[in-house]
Amino acid sequence: MRNFKVKMAYDGSCYHGFQRQDNAVTVQEKVEDALFTLLGEKITIDGCSRTDTGVHAREFYFSFKSESPITLRGIVFGLNPKLPPDISILSAEEAPMDFHARFDSKGKEYEYIVHNSEIKNPFYKNTALKYWVPIDEKKLDTAAKDFIGEHDFKSFCSTACDKQITVRTIYDARVIRDGELVKFYISGNGFLYNMVRIMVGTLLFINEGKIPTNGISEIIKAKDRTKAGKTVAPQGLYLNRVFY
Repeated sequence: MRNFKVKMAYDGSCYHGFQRQDNAVTVQEKVEDALFTLLGEKITIDGCSRTDTGVHAREFYFSFKSESPITLRGIVFGLNPKLPPDISILSAEEAPMDFHARFDSKGKEYEYIVHNSEIKNPFYKNTALKYWVPIDEKKLDTAAKDFIGEHDFKSFCSTACDKQITVRTIYDARVIRDGELVKFYISGNGFLYNMVRIMVGTLLFINEGKIPTNGISEIIKAKDRTKAGKTVAPQGLYLNRVFY
């Protein structure tokens, strides 16, 4: 028996997230179907995260066990032709037998992209949030620093969140501009349901003057979802890096 650690990237526009679901097309389903075609084994993969509908991944890891003698190159170049164009296998390696892509992850970095322009761009329809109000990225970068550290992020968790423990550690939070695109980067040891999208929505409320620039600390202390900003749309969110 061998344990494989595989890195992939995908455009999540056409999928109901990563995790396999009944009556919905997911990334996991597509990868497992391709593995069955390639290896002749019914395999269940373990993903590093559960991305939501419409969310993308530049770096996503999954692990699986197999008795196949296939080479690592064979996994990459055998799977890719069997996958849709919006899913790509980037690399494969053998891992210790006890390795698990999700449970062994030390943290993740997410990126959220906002197309900040009065004029819509059709090429960003599924890959960025359209937002016409001029963004003061320097002000938001300063405000975002209040996310850093270990906090109870209950205010930044969807009401559908089923986690009993809502304490997480944020390693870094920053906002930069790249032309018409404003990019939000948030890394941490773990994230609650919709947490990054609510954090970005809160920063956009700060941009609009609906929340004070120094208001994030008070929102964290409140442990009340209604105190934070809106949950922004999923298409601007990318799982950017996974730490092991």
